[in-house]
Amino acid sequence: MIQTMIAVLAALTLDYLLGEPKRWHPLVGFGQLASWVEQKFNVHESAGMSAGLLAAFILIAPLTLLTYLIASYLPVPISFEMLILYLALGGRSLVEHADQVHHALVAGNTNEARRFTGYLVSRDTSNMCERDMSRATIESTLENGCDAVFAPLFWFLIGGTPAALCYRLANTLDAMWGYRTKRYVHWGWAAARFDDVLGFIPARLTAFTYALAGHFNDALSCWRAQASSWKSPNAGPVMSSGAGALTLQLGGPASYHGNLQERPVLGKGLQPGVGDINRATRLLQRGMLVWSGIALAVAGGLSLA
Repeated sequence: MIQTMIAVLAALTLDYLLGEPKRWHPLVGFGQLASWVEQKFNVHESAGMSAGLLAAFILIAPLTLLTYLIASYLPVPISFEMLILYLALGGRSLVEHADQVHHALVAGNTNEARRFTGYLVSRDTSNMCERDMSRATIESTLENGCDAVFAPLFWFLIGGTPAALCYRLANTLDAMWGYRTKRYVHWGWAAARFDDVLGFIPARLTAFTYALAGHFNDALSCWRAQASSWKSPNAGPVMSSGAGALTLQLGGPASYHGNLQERPVLGKGLQPGVGDINRATRLLQRGMLVWSGIALAVAGGLSLA
């Protein structure tokens, strides 16, 4: 157990200091492979759910098994575990992407801000105003804080490197295929459901983390009252709690693939502005410090036992 906690602290430290590798990131390579598989076999834009399920299994299972075998047979696996968890994390990268939008908005460069916002969200950004981009960036920071930080940490604590990697691969497939468009509605169903199952507990832990790191009572009240109104069972708790923790109103109408979607309002308080982007990234970073503190306390307690 103490080795696990040391690996968590080391991976979080590496992510904070280095961020994601700029070149040859394994998840980027996995995404390229997944894109090739989808283009090769989802040829009629109507491939059934079974085809998408088989594709997801073929992409995820061998890599997860290989990771398990390597970790099981290494004489000192902590370095390998730390490396895999570090590669599964994306906390610094998420903050850097949010900062790009913030800096562009502060500089008054609307076109650049829209381009950077498009890196974070799948919604249409061409007609976004400053408030729309601020809202989208904050929502992405909150939701991806679960996907790229707290969920990989949770699964690493539960099942080691294979579990953390399995989650991150499933989440990557959901990000690529989990759209309710004609092309992906059947093909991406399995990846989306698998991601929902794996993310269920981490999403609620993330929501509680945001409450601890922000306005606690507002976060909990928004979580209880608003989470179920969101179409995603995992994004609802995360975003409603995060919005309450920041005392901001998030959600509302947004355009996806040319269609305006009427989303419920989450949170309470003021409409988001440019300065609130930094507040959201600081909330995420405080949450990471909470998890680091818990890992450090556990490791210290076990070393003294």
